[in-house]
Amino acid sequence: MRNFRVYLLIIMIVIAVDQWTKSWVLSHLIPYHDVITVNSLFNIVLAKNPGAAFSLLANAGGWQRYFFTAIAVTAVIWLCILIYRHQQEHFFSISLSLILGGALGNLIDRLYVGVVTDFIQWHVGEHYWPSFNIADSAITVGVICLIWDGLFKKND
Repeated sequence: MRNFRVYLLIIMIVIAVDQWTKSWVLSHLIPYHDVITVNSLFNIVLAKNPGAAFSLLANAGGWQRYFFTAIAVTAVIWLCILIYRHQQEHFFSISLSLILGGALGNLIDRLYVGVVTDFIQWHVGEHYWPSFNIADSAITVGVICLIWDGLFKKND
């Protein structure tokens, strides 16, 4: 059970950092799409995404909010079960905890605001990567760790 508490702590840290950074961006980057240039490759920009990753279905008319919320709730339940069942597999469970924390961070936005707040923007010259947030970053790192775990896990 001690391991499960560590995973819950990771989830809570991801949610807290995600929500704090989104709150900061919302309170400091008004009007919409105001930009803070950090350096030649990185900006902080306010973007509200009603869709999924890379604004998938962003202009679908509103039904996507409920669709993505249902997917997120299902994923949250499944990830909780997996973490509980595999809590002795530390790297695997840490990976799932990062994904779960990110999913919950974006789900909170979807439930309370209706859109996900994105603000991290990378670019090279005039070529811009879609904006993202801390929750998206945690999900990405978690998925990379899951792949790593799957490729290099020792089979007993």
